This record gives sequence, structure tokens and C-alpha cells, in this order.
Amino acid sequence: MLSRQALRSLRAAAPQRTIARPAVRSYAAAAAQEVKAPVSVYGLDGTYATALYTAAVKTSTLDPTAKALNALGDLYTKDAKLATVLATPTLSEGDKSQIVAELQKSIGAAGANETVKNFLAALAENNRLSLLKDVIDKFGVLISASRGEVEMVVTSTQPLDNRTLSRLETAVTKSQYVGQGKKLKVTNEVNPDILGGLIVEIGDRTIDLSVSSKIAKMNKLLTDTL
Repeated sequence: MLSRQALRSLRAAAPQRTIARPAVRSYAAAAAQEVKAPVSVYGLDGTYATALYTAAVKTSTLDPTAKALNALGDLYTKDAKLATVLATPTLSEGDKSQIVAELQKSIGAAGANETVKNFLAALAENNRLSLLKDVIDKFGVLISASRGEVEMVVTSTQPLDNRTLSRLETAVTKSQYVGQGKKLKVTNEVNPDILGGLIVEIGDRTIDLSVSSKIAKMNKLLTDTL
């Protein structure tokens, strides 16, 4: 179970009505000194994600916390109304408590994680449940960095088969885009608007080989020439 100090750290991640914003920055600085996050993530959702990461490291629950956050992220895919419910500004204390209980119940055994329980309670107490999806995404960035993973997102007009993805992964792993000792995490996203080709995003780098990009460049060249 989290210590009272760790719980206070989670709750301090969002500004209270009686606490000025500098106090939030002070909290973030203190958390960074106690447990060094592998990368920096920004915004209020990033502050929450960093606080959650810090609490999970301190209590040796990083892996189960990551599993629980992944399960919560899956809920957004399955339930289109979830984001709307969490963003409702008129939620009562009873409503928020019920929502937190339902979220924990929905992810099964992963919801029994005390770190996650206290995290969700902190979001509810600070009226920040609407940030949950963004916090999940930022926490995913922290987890990937802590595991030495480099994320590669490949966008195509249709889902790529495993053989094609494997060939791309092998080629990129041997390239300068992936540092020594790093692991490549490959995700395939589908976007018909690119018309054809691929867009490959590796960390903060983008390789745009899409047909739509080539057409845009051709149109610009024609416009500049005429």
C-alpha cells in the first residue's frame, strides 16, 4: 500500500483551488529529485503521469501499474461514451466515487493495485478525471523510455501484414534512428487520407513517404513555378 507521503504526492500533482500554480511546479521538482523519470513529459497530464510513475517506482509496482493503465486505455476503445462521462463538469462526489469504483471493476484484478487506486482517487478528488486518457498516454511514454524502447509508428492506407512490419522493424533497428541497446516498439496505424505509401515516425523523427505528401510537394512546385 502507498505511504501517506506518496499519496500526498499524487494528490499534489494537480493544483487545488487554494494552492497557486507555483506549488505544482515545486511538487514536480521535488518528485524529480526523489525519483528520476526517464524522460520529461509536459502539461498537467504529464505532471500526473510523472507523479504516478514516481509512486509506482517507490512502491515497486511499476509493472502492475503499467498493466492497469493499459487496461484502462483499452476501455476508451471499447466504450465510446467514457470520455464524455469523465468530462462531465457537474459530477457530484458520489458520482466520482462510483466512476472510480466502476473503472477499477472494469479492469479486473489490475484494478486492485493500490498505486492505481490512489491515482484514480487523486484524479477524482481534484476534478481531473477528464485527463485520464492523456495521463495514460503520457505514462506509456515514461514506461517505454524506462524499458529502453523506441516507438515506431507506421501509418498506411490499409493494415500491414506481419511480414511487412517485420521487414520494416529489422531495417529500422539496424539504422541510425535506433540507439545501441534500444528496443523497437512497432505500431501500425491506418489512415486512408495519405492515399498510398507510408509515413514512418520514430521517436521525434518523421519519414513521410506518402502519396499525399508527394502530391502536396508537386502542387507547391507547380504553384511556385507559375
